[in-house]
Amino acid sequence: MADIREVSELSRKVIDEVERAVVGKRGLLEMVMAAALAGGHVLFEDFPGLGKTLIARSFATALGLDFKRIQFTPDLLPGDITGGYIFNRNKNKFEMRKGPVFANVLLADEINRASPKTQSALLEAMQEKQVTLEGETLALPDPFIVLATQNPIEYEGTFPLPEAQLDRFMVKLAVGYPNMEEEKEILSRRRERMQDEVSLRQILKPKQLPALREIVETAHVDADIESYIAALVHATRKDRRVSVGSSPRGSLAFLKMARAHAALDGRDYVIPDDVKRFAAPVLSHRLILQPEYWMSQSVAGDVIRDVMEKTPVPVISPSPQPLSQFWERGKG
Repeated sequence: MADIREVSELSRKVIDEVERAVVGKRGLLEMVMAAALAGGHVLFEDFPGLGKTLIARSFATALGLDFKRIQFTPDLLPGDITGGYIFNRNKNKFEMRKGPVFANVLLADEINRASPKTQSALLEAMQEKQVTLEGETLALPDPFIVLATQNPIEYEGTFPLPEAQLDRFMVKLAVGYPNMEEEKEILSRRRERMQDEVSLRQILKPKQLPALREIVETAHVDADIESYIAALVHATRKDRRVSVGSSPRGSLAFLKMARAHAALDGRDYVIPDDVKRFAAPVLSHRLILQPEYWMSQSVAGDVIRDVMEKTPVPVISPSPQPLSQFWERGKG
């Protein structure tokens, strides 16, 4: 059976392969890989044309997983996602036709363009990893990962995701624009390969990701780290600018992402930096601000920053692993 070091090595190979298609986003790709190892879903909120779809498709290829894409539109129906029973005249009976949700990696493109009724078709799938059709419960493939995108500036004709659905995304990430050198590299690579598509290799076998997830679950989490996570989440509920703070699902997301990041670093134990790295991705979509702050997009970030600064960072005993080299960073 593989160990933490092999999880780290294989994950790095996956990220290296995805980087052949996605230029200059190593930190972001590490977060997506950590979410895959943690068994969570990812919401990308950023401007069009920054490679969100490319990232999803590239990860599916490198992970050796089945990939399907749904373009969410106002006229999309729940059955277009889940599938349903279709009457077969030749056989004179109803037959199940599974929708695109039956895939390992599902890209929900512009998810906020569909109606709330259609969005809700993903609620059971994202949480329970199953779909109920006509009273019959069908298990989704293992692993099952939803990568969703939404545009942060174009709100006309959109339906904001309800809090219950936002909470089901383990992290919310922004891709960001490339810098000048990265943009030149994008142009250079396109010119050299003489086609739009980037041919990527499959790094993992389809059943390897669930096995890697089991190993990540063995990473040690000190009780003081758990107290630190609980303190961070509780602090969001007490801030005067916040109407509703993070749910316990946010605490679990911190725990899972911290373990996954430790595994990416080749460690079988979690340090405070593993938690701090994911403060914004884990908390930003789980805070409902007071009405007077709804029009200010920077307040949520200010709340998270204040929470991180005011919550004491634990100093963990270096036994049984030599953790001393990390503590100075952990106190920052």
